Formats: sequence, C-alpha cells, structure tokens
Amino acid sequence: MKTKKVWIPAIIAAVAAVLLLAYYFYISSFHSNGDHLLAPPEGRGLHSRGEERPEGGAEIFKFLGTLAVFLGAASFSWVWFKKKMKSPSMLVRKTGKFLYGVHKLLGWIILTLVTAHGLFFLITKPGDHKIFTGLSAFTILLMIAGYGFFIKRIRNKRMRVVHRYLGILWAPLLLLHAGGSAIVAIIATLAVWAVIRMLERMPRSSS
Repeated sequence: MKTKKVWIPAIIAAVAAVLLLAYYFYISSFHSNGDHLLAPPEGRGLHSRGEERPEGGAEIFKFLGTLAVFLGAASFSWVWFKKKMKSPSMLVRKTGKFLYGVHKLLGWIILTLVTAHGLFFLITKPGDHKIFTGLSAFTILLMIAGYGFFIKRIRNKRMRVVHRYLGILWAPLLLLHAGGSAIVAIIATLAVWAVIRMLERMPRSSS
C-alpha cells in the first residue's frame, strides 16, 4: 500500500469525528435550564424523557467507560516505554516488555468496554447530548483498533505513525466526553513518565 493511501481511512475518520463534534456543539446551543436531553431550535426534545432507568445498571456501564479511559492511558504509555527498552533501569525495561505483551490485548478490551458502554447509553438515554462526543471518540477508537490490527499485515512503516497519531487525537475527544476521568488518566500518564525519568536517574537503577 502506498504511503499516502495509508492516511486516507484516518483522515475520513477524523473528518467524521469533527462533524459529530460540530453537531454536538450545534445541538448543545439549544439546551435550556441545564436539560441534558437534546433540544432542537423548535424547543422540543428529540426524545421524550420516558421512564427512568435503574441507576444500578447505569452506574455499571458508566464504570465500564471510565475503566476504558484508564486502560487507554495505560495502553498509550507503551509509546513512551517503547523508547526505553534499553533503559538503564531494569524496572523500566521489564515494564516496557510487559506493556508490549499486553498492548494488543488492552486494545481489544478497551474496544469491548467502550462498545458495551456506548450501546447501553444509546439505548437507555438516546437524547443525552454527550452521545455525540462519545460517537466522535468511538469513531477514532475504531480506527486505532483497525490500524493496530493491520500494522503487521500491511507492510508500510507509516501504519505505526498513523496509529500513534490517532491515539493522540483520541485524548482530547476523551477529555470532552469523559471530563474528570480523562483528566485524571492523563495526569496519571504524565506521572508515569516522571517516574520513568526518576528511575533512570537513580544510581542503583541500572543493572
């Protein structure tokens, strides 16, 4: 596959994600009184409130989404550990090897958790305006999984670059959709990087 063509699916996904965000901001501008249900210009919700869903179920699927955010942060940390496979710190090297071993598995787990999380709220809260930010983030996640799946099947060095950039693009979308959970996950990822630097500078870390 030619280098330029490798970028085409990612560009299409990015455009789709941006359009979903644009619609989210458009429809959100018609919210009133803090209502979380979509309200078009005519002032009527796109969906009726209906019956309240059991809070227990909602909390479980909300937790699955939060868990996916933190697993995503752990998976993305592999980008940093990949450059440290020859680190003087044995702990950093072992952690890097571990993340390398579970990176793909984490990706599929994240996709599964996000799919379950999204389907639940699409069915139970179809009028929630945050659905569009979720769909935007999910579009990019699908591309991340797709590129990850084909990295070793399509001989093109740009596949990894696109895969990495999509991961970076996913971060701000998660911030918009998940809010506080995404902020904590990003802070935790930065903290991991700080720990790596600290371990490498420790006199007794080399082996």
